[in-house]
Amino acid sequence: MYSDNGTNFIGARRSLDEMQQLLNSTQHKDHVANSLADEGIQWTFIPPRAPHWGGKWESAVRCVKLHLRRVIGSSTLTHEQMRTLLAQISAVVNSRPLCYTSDTDSNYLSPAHFLIGRPFTTIPEVDLGHIPVGRLRYWQSIQSMYQGFWKQWHQEYLTSLQQRPKWTKETPNINIGSVVLVKESNTPPASWHLARVIETYPGKDDVVRAVRLKMATGELTRPITKIAELPHSETVFQGGPGCLETIA
Repeated sequence: MYSDNGTNFIGARRSLDEMQQLLNSTQHKDHVANSLADEGIQWTFIPPRAPHWGGKWESAVRCVKLHLRRVIGSSTLTHEQMRTLLAQISAVVNSRPLCYTSDTDSNYLSPAHFLIGRPFTTIPEVDLGHIPVGRLRYWQSIQSMYQGFWKQWHQEYLTSLQQRPKWTKETPNINIGSVVLVKESNTPPASWHLARVIETYPGKDDVVRAVRLKMATGELTRPITKIAELPHSETVFQGGPGCLETIA
């Protein structure tokens, strides 16, 4: 277990050490207790004042903080408003697809699968982005910030999956059968449009710039700039910053 030197993590390690001592006692000799005592948890801390050692999880935290400051702006939130907003943001961030897999009902693996065993779902809300803040009620103001965070963050995440460095190196063409995420600007929070490539349209230079997609709602054609290929669960995942971490 790797983390920074936060007091909550240090306290968690102490509690786990006490639990392990309890499991090693003679009062706990059943199969489960023995297994837990033998395995234990090795907790490794990164150096103090070195958040860059955190790698992907620190990148994920930075991304959330950046967009959170943008949507809150100069507004002052109550404790309950802040808790509600953070809970909703945590849900959408942990709903992001990490890779394609046929082992789940949703056909993709997300951080939510590691937390609750299934993808996060949300109730669709009316888009409040076009309504002035002064006309929004208590609940609507939080939903407007929540929707604003989603619109900015999910586009940035999709872009991180679609790294195509110009002139520095060649990028392989997308293939028929690949599973992709379709970029849409009007999707509700925690909604991800998966599609499978059924046809490619290469140019005279044999570079594919448009594809035909099969979605649950039908077929459509999109340029490759509007799709992001999902890695398969059997391949090495090379996603963008913070893609593998959960936000709790």
